[in-house]
Amino acid sequence: MTDVEVLAEPDWLAREAAHVARMRRWTGPHQERRSRGEKHPVLDFLFTYYSYRPSHLERWQPGPGVALAGPAAHRFLDRKGYVATPDGVVLDPAGFGAGFGAGKVRTAEFVLGLLSATASRAPRLSCFGLHEWAMVYREPADSVRHNQVPLRLGSAGTDAVVESLDIRCGHFDAFRFFTAPARPLNELTPSRETQVALEQPGCLHANMDLFKWAYKLDPFVPAELVADCFELAVEIRTLDMRASPYDLAALGYPPVRIEMAAGRAEYARAQGEFARRAAPLRHRLIAHCHRLVSAAP
Repeated sequence: MTDVEVLAEPDWLAREAAHVARMRRWTGPHQERRSRGEKHPVLDFLFTYYSYRPSHLERWQPGPGVALAGPAAHRFLDRKGYVATPDGVVLDPAGFGAGFGAGKVRTAEFVLGLLSATASRAPRLSCFGLHEWAMVYREPADSVRHNQVPLRLGSAGTDAVVESLDIRCGHFDAFRFFTAPARPLNELTPSRETQVALEQPGCLHANMDLFKWAYKLDPFVPAELVADCFELAVEIRTLDMRASPYDLAALGYPPVRIEMAAGRAEYARAQGEFARRAAPLRHRLIAHCHRLVSAAP
C-alpha cells in the first residue's frame, strides 16, 4: 500500500458531493417513510436486513492509497484510521491490522475466501426465486413477514406452487428463513459452515450480499464501490420481490409469475444478467481484499 494517488481538493470534493447526491435518492425516501411509520416491503430490506445506516451510506471515503489534499481534508482526521501526511490526509496503511484490530483482518480474509470461491463457479439459474415462497409455506396469514400486502395466489395457491416445483436454494441466509415445513423440501441444507462451498454467482442473495461485504470493509473500500454494490442490490431486490408470492402491483411492481413456465424463463434471464453485472463488482472487492490481507501485520 505504498503507491498514493493525490486528489486535489476540488476533485475529491466533487466526488464527495456526487456520492452524497447519488445515495440520497435512496436514503431520503427511506428516512421519510420511517418518520411516518410507513413500511415498504421491497426497499426496507436494504436498510434493515443490511445493517449499514443511511448516514453511513451517504458518507464518502476515498479508500486506501488515496491522499486528500487541501485544508478541507482535515475533517477526515476526526474519523478513525486517517492520518496527515505531506501529500494530504490518507488512510493509515498500518491502521488496517492495528487501529482496526484483528477482527477487520479476519473479515477481509473471510470475504476474500468466500468471493473467490463464488467467482470460480458457473452461475446456476434454476432456483426461480422459490426461497421467498418457502418463507411463507404453510404459514398462518397473520405470521407472514409482509402481511400488509396480500399473497397473489392466496395461502393455498402459494403452498401448491411450493409443492409442485423443485426448491434448490443454496444460500444459508435465505434458507434460514424457510418455514419448518419448507426446509425438508429443499434439495440442499445450507449452513454457515458450508457457505463458502455452496455460494454461486447466479444466486440473487449472493449478489445482493456484495453490498454487505463492501460495507463490512469500510473505510477500506471506496464509497463509489459501496454505492455500486448497493444500487445493484436495489435492482436485484426488486426482481426478488416481483418473483415472490406477494401481490405488489399496487406499489408499482408487476409480478414475475414463476408459477408459470414463461415466468420462470423471464426470471432465469434476469438472474443471468445480474450474475454478469455482479461479476466485476465481485472481482473489485476481491482485489481490495487481497490488498488488505497482504498489508495486514
